[in-house]
Amino acid sequence: MSDDLRPARLVPPGRILKQELDARDWTQRDLAAILGRPEQAISEIINGTKQITPETSVELSQAFGTSPAFWHTLEANYRLDLALRQAHDDAIARRSRLYAELPLREMASRGWLTLREPVDELEAEVTGCLGVPLLSEPPRLAVRWRGSSGRSALTYAQLAWLRRAESLARDQTGISLWRDDHLEPLAHELSSHMRLVEDVTLVPVTLARWGVRFVCLRHLPKTYLDGAAFWLDEGPAVALTLRYDRIDAFWFTLMHELAHLAEGRSEAYLDQLEDGGEDPPDQSPADACEEAADRLTSRWLLAPETFADFVTRTGPRFSRAGIKAFAASQSRHPGIVLGRLQREGVVPYRNLRGLLVKVSPVLAGQIRE
Repeated sequence: MSDDLRPARLVPPGRILKQELDARDWTQRDLAAILGRPEQAISEIINGTKQITPETSVELSQAFGTSPAFWHTLEANYRLDLALRQAHDDAIARRSRLYAELPLREMASRGWLTLREPVDELEAEVTGCLGVPLLSEPPRLAVRWRGSSGRSALTYAQLAWLRRAESLARDQTGISLWRDDHLEPLAHELSSHMRLVEDVTLVPVTLARWGVRFVCLRHLPKTYLDGAAFWLDEGPAVALTLRYDRIDAFWFTLMHELAHLAEGRSEAYLDQLEDGGEDPPDQSPADACEEAADRLTSRWLLAPETFADFVTRTGPRFSRAGIKAFAASQSRHPGIVLGRLQREGVVPYRNLRGLLVKVSPVLAGQIRE
């Protein structure tokens, strides 16, 4: 409950002035003569059409034996309360909540909404975009969100990105029928595209042939997402943000989201998989399905035994040539190997960055807003 008490009925200063005149049996003409003002000016103050200025406050205080602050405060409080009551409900506070929760201008620049001026219409746009009622509390949806320990709750900005990804996935055509036994052969075929960065362009058509919709939806500010896996009535879909535009991040995120499909039709999965800094991310404890997805992803990217043998034979110093040679023997891009070494804390994040090539240039036609 607010501690800011407001009168149930507005009391204009002119009413108090009229009471003072009545108490002294003065007319408006009398006060005008005392102040040396036109009678019309006194009438306008009493009727509330003319404000009491600081100069008038001083004159009234001399006429009635009060303080100037009394009349000045009466006028200031009346005008403020009047402005509050004339405001369109709590429109400013409602807009403030929307702008605090969502990057609305970025969403408008991408054509997701139009930022209508009336707050009711703006709220209708936002809730329509999110597919949930008014933003009265944090979203509660059938979504599993994995993020760093500093970002533990699903946000409306993340929900907006997910809804957009779902819409783009739903619009896709020419997608084959998905079956649960497609997952392993799909992962096997994708592994044949991991040697060259140019082969990333083969990912969408490969996924479509096995029944998975693929969306590359640019990262939305305030979301900190890397990827998502979700189910539509038509079948599964995976979506990537390219928040970290590197070949290792692309393949790890893609295969991690595919690994979630092993859970079967359930919630959507939203993932912040890494912070991309100098040190390994401070992740909150993953639940059983996240740990299973991590293990499956690691197996698909590099055979655990083979990778462990490489680390044992080559460490603790890893050269560019050594990483390239091992990557070639596994038909993998060297950036994938380096990414694995960095994620496991074997190689610092700052080392050999030249191997972590960008994928956005070859996926330019697939990246959506």
